[in-house]
Amino acid sequence: MLNLSVLDVKTRMEYDSIGAKEVPEYAYYGVQTLRAAENFPITGLAMHPEIINSIAEIKKAAAITNYEVGRLDKKRTDAIVKACDEIISGKLHDQFIVDPIQGGAGTSLNMNANEVIANRAIELLGGIKGNYSIINPNDHVNYGQSTNDVFPSCGRITTLKLIIKVQEQLNRLYSALIVKAEELDGVIKMGRTQMQDAVPIRLGQEFRAYANAIKRDIARFETAKDEMRSLNLGGTAIGTGINADEKYFLRVVKNIDKITGLKLTQAYDLIDATQNLDGYVAVSGVTKSCAVNLSKISNDLRLMSSGPRAGFGEINLPPKQNGSSIMPGKVNPVIPEVVNQVAFNVIGNDVTVTMAAEAGQLELNAFEPIIFYNLFQSIETITYAVETLVDNCVVGITANVERCKSMVENSVGIITAVSPHIGYKKTAEVAKEAIETGVSVRELLIRDKLLTSDELDIILNPFSMTEPGISGAELLESIGETACIAQVITNESN
Repeated sequence: MLNLSVLDVKTRMEYDSIGAKEVPEYAYYGVQTLRAAENFPITGLAMHPEIINSIAEIKKAAAITNYEVGRLDKKRTDAIVKACDEIISGKLHDQFIVDPIQGGAGTSLNMNANEVIANRAIELLGGIKGNYSIINPNDHVNYGQSTNDVFPSCGRITTLKLIIKVQEQLNRLYSALIVKAEELDGVIKMGRTQMQDAVPIRLGQEFRAYANAIKRDIARFETAKDEMRSLNLGGTAIGTGINADEKYFLRVVKNIDKITGLKLTQAYDLIDATQNLDGYVAVSGVTKSCAVNLSKISNDLRLMSSGPRAGFGEINLPPKQNGSSIMPGKVNPVIPEVVNQVAFNVIGNDVTVTMAAEAGQLELNAFEPIIFYNLFQSIETITYAVETLVDNCVVGITANVERCKSMVENSVGIITAVSPHIGYKKTAEVAKEAIETGVSVRELLIRDKLLTSDELDIILNPFSMTEPGISGAELLESIGETACIAQVITNESN
């Protein structure tokens, strides 16, 4: 435990229900904050700056509302509002010293905010920090509130702000993938299923598929924002609104909405909104879904760029740094790798959020601190991961066009397009011989007079093989092969 007297720090004496305690004279926080800092040395990390801003916005809204309904005088209101505005602008964040993971269902952060705002407001009124007869952390800053409606509400507001940021980066990724899809649309390559050659696909088609997956993630986050807009603010301790003025109850959420501009509403059932945290589980699930998509895309980028000579070598990722301390010239896919790792962490965080939401009892869930810690980390790290994926990887991807084309031409996978014309059994025989001898499918088909060179030029046209809705009959009709057309029609009818 920190011994202030040993450090020769000037102190003031403060009191709470536990007893007396020395607090550094310079500190804007007070006795309850200091006890919490000593009780919860868990992560060693500071509170997320956005949750500090969000709780200051709530305290500002509460002060304005209490003034409007005649519960707080103008002098105290103006001082509290000014102190809150300073915090929202980024000042005094170093005075929020409680750990993100804390017991007490968030009381430590709520009191940290109450004490910092009170002491700064006292200064603004010409008083000395700790003189709570001027402005009291509980009686004035926390008037009409409880940790149990303030802490969940500031968590929801913070989550909304973080979702907006991740959506901005996901929109950038979507746009970058669409640009890359158009740029690489003419590059034919082998598609693969179960890591084996399947049928041809265009590289642009793969990137467009990635873009569409990200588009769904953006839409899911938009829905998740609605989960976070409903606040239990005004419900005080358990959602019944005890100790809150009725007029305050009706106005406070409207005022916080004016301050934030986030389209916030008051929950229809404040008891439900205080007890149940399934909304955070839903947001965490959306974040996990996004992480899964990002990780799968990153896996594909690593595979397609593997080698570059002894692997797939179909695309080139921008070289960002040396890949080995022992192998000269080696360059690793470090950006997709870091995205993978972020995804793994997000998936683990989702389990924590789920279990913490499930663990509530009766009128309150005490475990929101760990939910916020993990959920904020998940959304924020996804944001940064997407940003680096766009800037340091996707925009700089290039294709090895000839390598892709060569693998298509030498693959047995293209024989799938021949099957409607010569039958599955004969096609399988040709495929088996091609695999065993290394002779190309095209050569074997021409050798055995199963199809002509002109017919194969159309059937094995890379673009015809990568677009749905074009039958073999339609392709061959262009060169007048009526016999083959009849066979195709027969096969299709069977």
